[in-house]
Amino acid sequence: MTEQQRGYWRVSDDSTVSAAQAHIVWTRAAYPALVEVARRYHGVITYADLAEAVQEASGVRTRINQRHWIGKVLSLVILEAHRRGDPPLTALVVHAVDGKVGPGYQEVLAVAGQPPLAEEMDREQHAAAARLACYRHFGADLPADGGTPALAPRLRASVERKAAAVAEARPPAICPNCFLQLPATRVCDSCGETIAP
Repeated sequence: MTEQQRGYWRVSDDSTVSAAQAHIVWTRAAYPALVEVARRYHGVITYADLAEAVQEASGVRTRINQRHWIGKVLSLVILEAHRRGDPPLTALVVHAVDGKVGPGYQEVLAVAGQPPLAEEMDREQHAAAARLACYRHFGADLPADGGTPALAPRLRASVERKAAAVAEARPPAICPNCFLQLPATRVCDSCGETIAP
């Protein structure tokens, strides 16, 4: 295995690049890539897809798993967005498995001088609002009402599945007169009693 395969290298001439240089080059590639995502209402990108996009766009590659370096790149993006007065573009980056921004999102709050959010869903709701700010700022085609903050699609689907499971797990409504389970109409088939939901 060559040195380039173990570390970071420039594809054009196979020259070695330091980790710090790679992070800077990838940050320069990440910013416009994230702006493109922000131009699609409710658009998000996974960490892995962003890692591939920045390597492709910059011509600097690594075989090191993105989990070990994408956070450093996103930290630089957070600082650059704050410096420019742009909304936090890193809110657009989510995990492929669960659609969450993850704990590293706390850095967005720290840079903005806000306290950390202890609850995971509070962090995800903050990121949803930040994504909407990105869509508005970078010119996404928004609905007439200006758009709404939304959880990333995979996370939203998971939350909806859990809510449906909770609703299904509720005990069935019982007629107080006949002690029979009520149908979906909530009108007792036996005595005609109507029970409010």
